[in-house]
Order: sequence, then structure tokens, then C-alpha cells
Amino acid sequence: MSSSSTPPSYAAVLRTRYARRTFGAALLGRLSYGMISLSLVLAVKEATDSYAVAGTVMALFALTSVFLSPTRAGLVDRYGPRRALLPMAVAYSLLLTALAFATSWSGASGVLLGILALPAGACTPPLGPVMRTVWSDLLPDRRMVQRAYSLDAVAEELLFVVGPLLVGLLVQVSAASVGLGVSAALVLIGTVTMVSSPAVRSWVGRKEAEEAVEGKGATEATAGKEASGGDSGASRRRLLLADPGLRQAIVVSATVGICLGAFELLVIAFADAHHEPAAVAWILAALCGGSAAGGLIYGAVSWRASSRLRLAFVAGALGLTLAAAGLSPHPYVLIAWAALGGLFIAPAITTAYLIADECSTPATRTQAGAWVNTSFNAGSAGATAAVGLLVGRLPLAVCFALAAIPVVSSAATVLRRPRRAVADSDATLESAQEQARDTARRVSVSK
Repeated sequence: MSSSSTPPSYAAVLRTRYARRTFGAALLGRLSYGMISLSLVLAVKEATDSYAVAGTVMALFALTSVFLSPTRAGLVDRYGPRRALLPMAVAYSLLLTALAFATSWSGASGVLLGILALPAGACTPPLGPVMRTVWSDLLPDRRMVQRAYSLDAVAEELLFVVGPLLVGLLVQVSAASVGLGVSAALVLIGTVTMVSSPAVRSWVGRKEAEEAVEGKGATEATAGKEASGGDSGASRRRLLLADPGLRQAIVVSATVGICLGAFELLVIAFADAHHEPAAVAWILAALCGGSAAGGLIYGAVSWRASSRLRLAFVAGALGLTLAAAGLSPHPYVLIAWAALGGLFIAPAITTAYLIADECSTPATRTQAGAWVNTSFNAGSAGATAAVGLLVGRLPLAVCFALAAIPVVSSAATVLRRPRRAVADSDATLESAQEQARDTARRVSVSK
């Protein structure tokens, strides 16, 4: 832990006890997520010889994976990683293995593949939200948490670049279905290694805490249930989403996803319009490179401004920059704009996760981060579909501007935070956190 006068470094974050082991295991498992989309589409297309079936199977997988993410994270919060995360990883790996086997034969049934893809997506282990919760537990210094979250965001960005490249290499030497098998192995090995880390083994879920407290008497059991948000999952979600800061982080995250999902499709249309299809790879690489650089720079700075103000600035800057990119006279000019806009992507996502962490109690921290992640993915998917309807009907520059409007608008709304709502939210959060700490102390004594 660094002193208060010395800004902590990324090296200090990784030198924290158990950090490298846990983070490395999480990245290994999350590499599967960088590979799965392309692997699944290629494998289903090869088995059925139909892009329509491949797209449908991928959509079924993605829908359950994205929209059930907060539910899966809530299970981890309630039961802990050993009881919830590990079974998810086993089920996910088995279903991916079944998909790999089913797609290894030509003429596979599209219905069967859809039936397998639907629960596979539903069982996707929330390794990213869990790792961010672990960072918060390992690093009580908020400056180090900021650096850890930035490092996490940059690493995740790189995984989604490396993953498709690995799939491309696998396809060159073997069948596309092998990519599904490798994805299954990666997530299982990564999750098992992560759960076996002492940083994760010590994680006590709400249910376990309640059981431990109940063993010491009815009065303490009641207090334990209050600290965990009560018995009702619906009431916990309402409490979780009642905080205006968390709601704003979720909304901004969704609009950032909208902006980026639209941008990727618009880049392809822009390059085609200028007869430079090869520029697409360079533009998207510049976007990812800018995001990585921006994330590392952002995490290394000790900011004086609040998380809310930082989120408004980086989200607004991202939207305005990518809107201006639509005015580029040539795709290779768009590369420079993409690199500039990329500087704000990882900082925006990192800040949204930081706000989610600050606005949640220890009993709901993983689920709060999952809501931010889900909103981003949902926004990206929705924007891709919507922009596909606009391209060809409106000038591309107008499409770029329209894609930027949601994120710029959401950045503006972040600055208008009701004072009374903030006070009420902070009071509720402080009370819940104090109750959770009391529960943790009672559990520790009972053990």
C-alpha cells in the first residue's frame, strides 16, 4: 500500500498480495469471451452452411448472456464464488463442449444448436464483475482501486483484440468448432484457478453470512438479514438501483455502448463509400489503441474532481469526438479521429465501474458492476441494429452525429444530480454499509 503522499503505481497494484494470481486467472477465463463470438458464428456457419442460422444462434447466446448478467452476479453476491461462480463455469464449459461436438458434424440441426446456445449464454460466469469486486476488497485505497479498474479495463480491451486473432489462427489449422472447445477449457481453468485464490476463497456470500449469524441467535440473524438487504431479491434490486449515482453510471454506460456499437458499423459503411475497405481494420485498431492508452493515463492520475464530474467529461468528449469523426474527408483521416476518441473509452467505462462500486454495499457490489456491464453491451447491440436501418437512408455524417447524441445528452444529465436524492442515497448507503460491516465482524468472530 502506498503512502498518502506518493501516488500508487500499476506495479504497486500488481504487487498487492494475491493480486497477480487472481487477476491472471480472471484474464485467462475472460479470454474465452474474446473468442466465443467469432468461434460460435464460424462453427455454426460451417456446420449448417447458413449465415441466418449462425446469426440466430449467436443472438440467442448473446441475449441470455447479456441480460441475465445482473442475475448471475446477484447469485455470486448471495452465495459467494465457491457456491455460485464455479457451478456456472462448469455448466458453461459443458454446454460449449456440447456445441463444439454438435458443430463438428456437417448438417447439424439449427434447432439443437439454438437449444444448446440459450442455456450456455445464461450460464456465462461473471468473471469481470467478480474481479472488480476482488480489486475493491484487496485495495482499500481508492486511488489504487482506480488504477486497478483502469488496468482491468485496458486488459479486457486487449483480450477482445487478441481473442479473434487466436480464433483466426485456430481456423487455419483446425475446424472452427475447436475454438469452442478452447473457449470452454479457458473459462473452466481460469475460474477454478481464480476461485482457489485466497483472495476469493475468503469471500463470504450474504447467504453464508446469514447462516453464520443465525447460528448465534435470532437477534443477530435479523441484523444479518438487514445488512444483506432482506430476504427479497426484488427489494435488493430496488435498493441497488435507487441510488441516483448508480442509475447515472448505468445510463452513461449504455450510451457509451450505443456510441461505440454504432461507430463500428458506420466505419464499415464509411470505408465502403470511399472504396477503402482495408482501412476498417486500421480505424478499429486505432480506436482500441487509443482506449488502451487513455485507460493507462487515466488510471495513473490522482484526480481531484469527483467521479461524477469525470464521467460527464469523458463521456461528453467521447461523443463529440466521434461525431466530428463523421466529417472526415477520407478513411485515413478517420484513423486519427478514432485514436483521439478512443482515449476516452476506457476512462468512461472505468469511471462508471468506480461509481457503481462507490454506490453499492459490500453485499451488492458485484451485481452493481454487472448492471454497468450489461447496459454497455445492451446499448452496443441495440445501436448496431438501429444504425443498420439508418445507413443508406441518411448521410453518414448525420448518422455519426445521431449516434453521438445519446452519450453527450447523458453526460449533461450527470451534472444535474438532485441534492435531496443524493443526501437520501448517501444516508441509506452509509447505513447499509455499516450493517454489512457489523455482519462481517460477527461472522469473523463465529468462525
